[in-house]
Amino acid sequence: MTLPRPRPSSRARRIAPESVFTLRDEFIELHQLLKLMGAVGSGGEGKALVASGAVSVDGAQELRKTAKIRAGQRVTAGEHRIRVVAPAEASDDARNRSSATAGP
Repeated sequence: MTLPRPRPSSRARRIAPESVFTLRDEFIELHQLLKLMGAVGSGGEGKALVASGAVSVDGAQELRKTAKIRAGQRVTAGEHRIRVVAPAEASDDARNRSSATAGP
């Protein structure tokens, strides 16, 4: 006889996977990043979400809708976690992944 598996608590918090955004320029405005990464449907929704206090940058609440987000910063909005990288970092990450999966 097998016992049923215990269900995870409904209060158990699931950690969302981290998405990576590669910058094209020196920075991107926060509300635009949220829109491009699918956290909101429009730039206006992004501005409203930031104004509500539901967005953090590097662990600190961010209320500036047009805050300049640069490479190395992490943005969290609800279930969305975004790591911002420079173009060279994205290339290095891809190279590291391919070399790790390559056989001897």
